[in-house]
Amino acid sequence: MSRPSTSRFAVKCGLLLDGTGKEPLNDVFLVVNNGVIESISKTVDPSLEVVDAGNYTVMPGLIDAHLHLAGHLTDKFVEESIVTPYEMHLIKALYDIQDLLSAGYTTVRDCGSLQGPYLKMAVESGLTKGPRIVTAGRVLTQTFGHGDEHYFPVEIVKLRSDYKLGFGGILCDGVDECVKAARTVFREGADFIKICSTGGVMSQRDRPEDEQFTVEEIRAIVNEARKVRSFVASHAQGAKGIKNALVAGVRTIEHGIYLDDEGARMMIEQDAIMVPTLSIVHQLVSKGKEAGTPEWGLKKSLEVIDVHVKNVEKAKKMGVKVATGTDFIGSPMLKFGTNAMELQLLVEKCGFTPMDAIVAATKNGADACGLLGKIGTLEVGKLADLIAVQGNPLDDISLLQKKENIKLVMKGGVVYA
Repeated sequence: MSRPSTSRFAVKCGLLLDGTGKEPLNDVFLVVNNGVIESISKTVDPSLEVVDAGNYTVMPGLIDAHLHLAGHLTDKFVEESIVTPYEMHLIKALYDIQDLLSAGYTTVRDCGSLQGPYLKMAVESGLTKGPRIVTAGRVLTQTFGHGDEHYFPVEIVKLRSDYKLGFGGILCDGVDECVKAARTVFREGADFIKICSTGGVMSQRDRPEDEQFTVEEIRAIVNEARKVRSFVASHAQGAKGIKNALVAGVRTIEHGIYLDDEGARMMIEQDAIMVPTLSIVHQLVSKGKEAGTPEWGLKKSLEVIDVHVKNVEKAKKMGVKVATGTDFIGSPMLKFGTNAMELQLLVEKCGFTPMDAIVAATKNGADACGLLGKIGTLEVGKLADLIAVQGNPLDDISLLQKKENIKLVMKGGVVYA
């Protein structure tokens, strides 16, 4: 397919999935004008230049609503965080975002990295190709929290945070420190705030069930985000920490492993979004030992995988809004470009239809990014973020995992691949 030579052109769609969950449309034309969808119809002005995707399925660009643009070169993240210079991570991450775009991901939500704000600037300035990036920058965590590097003395963790090394989490305890930390990450270029309201599978000494941050601390962070028209996402795996985050006004629940019925009802009432990230635990369980994952991470992954799948399926049945995210970091085991694994896991493990999974990876993903008014569905007035896929993902959702099936990637009306 050729790139259009004008700012107003049409895309001929063999099958159109608009991301809303509605029935597909056959043989329609999508007219783009200055990057925005102008119309969708059966006929088109014959004078318009046409991008011919008549043999393909056209759908919104995919969205990974939870990953980390950390530029990891290996799966031994503890050792790597000590010996690999920050600059190497940044260079690797530049290639990672190009892989994401060529795999059909036109938007990603970076839920914590040092590199995210700089990568966003590079993409927006035209310095490099990449997806639209919504970034949290550095993660906020309490002392002895999920974002605290437990294997270092606390003085070293604080020093590494100050110098933006390794994981880059900001330790903050008490309302005043939480307020200062929230303001700091916004100053550094964050679009939203990521916190940890529970322990985690991949932190050394805490557990997913452990509560972290008080409701008052979380509420203070949420209020700082509100002041700048932003929101808070919470790493929240245990039932109590999930509900603490929701009580305080958190917008998205990341992972949600032990989500209970009460928490699910709260999410529905508050129109909060769950981003399960099944892919990372799937990869840890199937490949982690061989890749050198620490024993404490492997052990907890095995403990949670079945209950996680069960509770995601329950959340879907109850009506919780679900968006796709992988929690990938760019390492060989958690490689960018393979992110559509999450859609397949939702279909195969959690009772989602292929259409449900596509909505989670488009419309709901945009909602999780705070961009639903601009992207996520192919509707008049929205940006022309779309991909053309060989085959029909409604028949075989695994098609989206193969880069060779992504025949066209368009972001904001610009063809990139």
